Amino acid sequence: MPNWIFQIVETAQRELLMFSAVWLLIGAIDDVCVDAIWAGRRLYRKIAFYWHRPPMTVDELPTKSGPGLIAVLIPAWGEAAVIGAMLRNCSRSWADSLCDHRIYVGCYPNDPHTSAAVIRAAKHNPVIRLVLVNHIGPTTKADCLNRLWKALRADEIAGGFTTKAIVLHDAEDAVHADELRVFDRLLAIGGAVQLPVIPVRTKSSRWISGHYCDEFAEAHGKNMVVREAIGARLPLAGVACAIERNLMGRLAIMNGGDPFDAHSLTEDYELGMRIGAAGGRTIMARILDSNGRLIGTRSYFPDTLTSSVRQKTRWLTGIALAGWDRLGWNGNLAQKWMLLQDRRSILAAIVVSAAYACILLTAVLTVAETQGVHRPKPLAPMLIILLWCNAGFLFWRLCVRAGFVAALYGPKEALLSIPRSVITNIIAIMAAQRACIIYVRHCFGAPLRWDKTAHHIVPESLARPD
Repeated sequence: MPNWIFQIVETAQRELLMFSAVWLLIGAIDDVCVDAIWAGRRLYRKIAFYWHRPPMTVDELPTKSGPGLIAVLIPAWGEAAVIGAMLRNCSRSWADSLCDHRIYVGCYPNDPHTSAAVIRAAKHNPVIRLVLVNHIGPTTKADCLNRLWKALRADEIAGGFTTKAIVLHDAEDAVHADELRVFDRLLAIGGAVQLPVIPVRTKSSRWISGHYCDEFAEAHGKNMVVREAIGARLPLAGVACAIERNLMGRLAIMNGGDPFDAHSLTEDYELGMRIGAAGGRTIMARILDSNGRLIGTRSYFPDTLTSSVRQKTRWLTGIALAGWDRLGWNGNLAQKWMLLQDRRSILAAIVVSAAYACILLTAVLTVAETQGVHRPKPLAPMLIILLWCNAGFLFWRLCVRAGFVAALYGPKEALLSIPRSVITNIIAIMAAQRACIIYVRHCFGAPLRWDKTAHHIVPESLARPD
């Protein structure tokens, strides 16, 4: 092979190396700032509140806030495989709940199998109500939620009552027995409450399904906690979250009568931002039950590469691209920083792609050097220092994530989270590429379409033991 080809390879390698090293360092410093705030908050709370006593459990929450219905909204399209099991889990988990609740499930007239599963579940639990969307599906999740909101409003008018809270769930969720109790107590303090989402790894997908465990363990264990601590708005996850009824009503009025934007791909994320903009406070509630388990919603996530990329594409398109247009950069300095964190994912995928390409080119040059075909020039001292700094930050990042995974899933999953970081990056790169293509087409007139995730199984519920 001619030497000039290796010269081109070496030039490309050096350019990619400098580009990726600089931006990786910037991103690493940004992440370390979040880590420092989380550590400082944890240390302060340990000294100020938990020095002589353990953290509060659900049994120590304030007394019931008063009478009132809690309405649970569940949109469902093509969910015949899971909605029946999910509703039975709800019935079993909340059978002894002291909170008055009603479950509204939204289905479509051209999806009879899902409707039939809801009807079968409702025969054994009178609090379950089937609500048909008045047009054929599928539409966006937000559109279905708006129909459920209108059904609830009609019930309030007909029954002469006002709901206390609105709870959002998906058709594949396994709810916790103490969930409604936490919502009932904490909504008296804040306008919205978000419980942790706890992904459950499928046995057949250690890597694809497992990487969601890593991401949510850190996101809901650290990032959301930091957002709340610095006064930034908290995005809702769309599941395991509750919004105070009057606040939801104000949001609906501000949006022309519908609380959810039917054109949004990430209505849950935007709802959290709008709650903060309306003056509402969202609480990230990390509370243990009487058995020492974290109260949250457990769910299976996509377990194949294709389905995971499709889901991440929708998230990236709705948050990092369309969200930029829809939400702008409003808010205080802390809020702008968190928006930057949310929207840097596209740039991060480009930087990681450049880093992987650099690794590949470095391998080519190494082989060429060992064969005596080409001798690369030595790296500049400043670049070597930069690489060592990034190596240290990478080690720190992997340890931090492994620590959060260990706290929730144990040491085995914590060790697996280290090699799974490569899978996480590959999925992010593929999703970012698809998201950019979809968004460019949207800029030229193509509509943004809802790409629904298929669900096949519901985890076992954490019903209160007898």
